Amino acid sequence: MDKSNETPKTNIEHDDTLTTRQGHPVTNNQNIRTVGNRGPATLENYDFIEKISHFDREKVPERIVHARGAGAHGYFETYGTVGDEPVSKYTRAKVFQGKGKRTPVFARFSTVVGGNDSPETARDPRGFAIKFYTEDGNWDLVGNNLKIFFIRDAMKFPDMIHAFRADPVTNMQDPRRFFDFCANSPETFHMVTFVYSPWGIPANYRMMQGSGVNTYKWVNSEGKAVLVKYHWEPKQGIKNLTVKEAAEIQAKSVNHATQDLYEAIERGDYPEWELFVQIMEDGPHPELDFDPLDDTKLWPEDQFPWLPVGKMVLNKNPENYFMEVEQAAFGTGVLVDGLDFSDDKMLQGRTFSYSDTQRYRVGANYLQLPINAAKKRVATNQEGGQLRYHNDKAPGQNPHVNYEPSILGGLKEAEQVGTEHTPHVEGNLVRESIERQDNTKQAGETYRRFEQWEKDELINNLVNDLAICDNRIQDKMIALAEEADEEYGRRLREGIAAKTKEMGDMKMEAGEEFRPLGKASAPEAVDDAMKKSHDADPY
Repeated sequence: MDKSNETPKTNIEHDDTLTTRQGHPVTNNQNIRTVGNRGPATLENYDFIEKISHFDREKVPERIVHARGAGAHGYFETYGTVGDEPVSKYTRAKVFQGKGKRTPVFARFSTVVGGNDSPETARDPRGFAIKFYTEDGNWDLVGNNLKIFFIRDAMKFPDMIHAFRADPVTNMQDPRRFFDFCANSPETFHMVTFVYSPWGIPANYRMMQGSGVNTYKWVNSEGKAVLVKYHWEPKQGIKNLTVKEAAEIQAKSVNHATQDLYEAIERGDYPEWELFVQIMEDGPHPELDFDPLDDTKLWPEDQFPWLPVGKMVLNKNPENYFMEVEQAAFGTGVLVDGLDFSDDKMLQGRTFSYSDTQRYRVGANYLQLPINAAKKRVATNQEGGQLRYHNDKAPGQNPHVNYEPSILGGLKEAEQVGTEHTPHVEGNLVRESIERQDNTKQAGETYRRFEQWEKDELINNLVNDLAICDNRIQDKMIALAEEADEEYGRRLREGIAAKTKEMGDMKMEAGEEFRPLGKASAPEAVDDAMKKSHDADPY
């Protein structure tokens, strides 16, 4: 029979057949192509080269901070009010208008200092970042679990992170570097008080608070602005851990918080947070003993009450961790109409840094990735860049016109309806710290609000780490504690003295003892590995 006109058979392919990225069916995924079954291999191993070269590149650079994280999808439901008032009185942002309206969100929780595989029991602030896919485009609310921060000026941020991360010589974290920076940056003391208490180790991501930390503005239709602070309160309650409890958990798992979030959503126990705001008239407020733009300070709740505006529910886990959690990119500058910046110097610095980091880490077109893309029409005149795969053009747009203005069928500006907020700015250009600093008053108030077990844990944790520090660092930290609260300072002084005596007045030079923050027993692990290990013969 003449078969010359028959279509030749090729590899049989089904819906579940493995292919290469070029779409070629893979018939042998077990062996590279070699001369004989012992090799050598040939250069034209195309399937293997494509597979291994992609594998070599499948990790993007870690985030400089917040590398270790977990995330989930959900929605934000607005109450349409702020407290008992219509929300439109304060902001024209559509995400807050209309009771019961739901906006899709993606949340990412994280530790700050550690790498991608670091334990989730670390003594460290936790990141709390939410991406709202609003009808006006994306809004990112980027914050932490704690409501304040270590510093108030972005100039100090790289130095702070360098001091908190691993020593550049030993690649190990060292409390002496941490406290060297903090002792010489007294504005950190309030945050140190929180981080070294049980609040520095949240039990998991579901049962921790969240905060925007920085001061933002809300702007209404008339262009009038108010200062605003954001706070997330977990409906699940709040739980924190002691050092001992965290160590016991870490011995069993280094990713217990990621597991907890994932499993809760899988079983339908969807975590919820209620969103509150504090509102203050725009301005410097000289009647206060703190500057409202100082993110090392809390706004007193009795003067600026928490007003509920909506709730967030997380009800869907990521389908692919890398695509959705690792490539998710947040920025403090991602605001929609009705939301605006304040003059908060940390916010101003973060606004450049965050988006710039994502362009380096993920690529120039990171906003085209589905997890980062707005869930509405996008039309830009941007061109090129690594991994650009979508043409952000409008229907009917002249493809030859990638600039504005134009009369040849290009994109046009939107019509602005709400009155633009135009704050008056006047003053000399200076390099100065803000006034009304008072670095210890609120730290004392925080200490006095702690329960007794929290105070005990705070003092014990500080003593264990400060005991190995230089005397000059100890003296500065004790002075800050004494200024904050008499009991706080006295207990810290007495604790360090007793610990030093227990150590036999041993003086250590920088580099002789390293450990994660708050883990005094970590050096024992080195000796334990020698003492408790078992000999083996070579084979």
